[in-house]
Amino acid sequence: MLKFVQSVDVKNQLGEAVSWHQPSQTLWWTDIHGQLLYRLDWQKQIVSHWALPQGLTAFTVLDTKPIKILGSFKQGFAYCWPQTGQLEWLAKPEAHIEGNRFNDGRLDRQGRFWSATMVEKDLGQPRGVLYRLDGSSCVPQLENLRIPNALCWSIDSSVMYHTDMPTREIWRYQFDPVSGDVGQGEHFATVPKGEPDGAIIDSDDHLICALWGGSALARFSPKGELTGVFELPVSRPTCVALGGPDMNLLFVTSATDGMSEQALANEPLAGSLLVYEAPFRGVAEAEAVGHG
Repeated sequence: MLKFVQSVDVKNQLGEAVSWHQPSQTLWWTDIHGQLLYRLDWQKQIVSHWALPQGLTAFTVLDTKPIKILGSFKQGFAYCWPQTGQLEWLAKPEAHIEGNRFNDGRLDRQGRFWSATMVEKDLGQPRGVLYRLDGSSCVPQLENLRIPNALCWSIDSSVMYHTDMPTREIWRYQFDPVSGDVGQGEHFATVPKGEPDGAIIDSDDHLICALWGGSALARFSPKGELTGVFELPVSRPTCVALGGPDMNLLFVTSATDGMSEQALANEPLAGSLLVYEAPFRGVAEAEAVGHG
């Protein structure tokens, strides 16, 4: 069971990409549509945010003084200094494709940054691609995606997990941690309700996934067995992270995007950051390699 600790009422349109930064004991996340980057100093309980020049979809913190991030923005990969709004583009692999934007991404355990494009307009066309960023080069690894999500890796890096949300299925792929190449894929699990959104791997090598439209989180064993469903007070949870001083705090971002006034009235915590004490623990994030 999860024990509710607190909520941070930020009313995010599309909260996403939440992650715990171990060196500074801070939590970071983005509001993609709000074009905002958030930081929660856990010890001081201070929330800060910065306006961004473009919607940030996934990122990793490279430095905190001053703040520098590496991320996928809607149009491509870039460095960003949010305190000044400076943006330095690295690659825009799909600048020529109208209706696509970047979505879910994260570092693998070897410190390489990944992100995938989704079809924001004309959803019936599966033309999204999962890219691995090698320096400033984008290496396609999975193609024909609609809404890519749930990207994460097993503790030993032999498996990469990924979903195309509308299928409701999470897949597992053979993964070469040295080259970063994705191999053969197979069905891993089908979510019990909603659609699989952001996911992480905990210290037991279980996958924890936000269930968009399902008002819950799901937890799966390495064999794909459903080991827990955790109900939430929000219908659109988007992403999860484990962190805190003991790595047992579960953080959940959520969204208000597309909800009616009546739905928002019925769901006062929609768009909030939710914090729970969990019976499982997290694994520290890797540090980016090759991005000073």
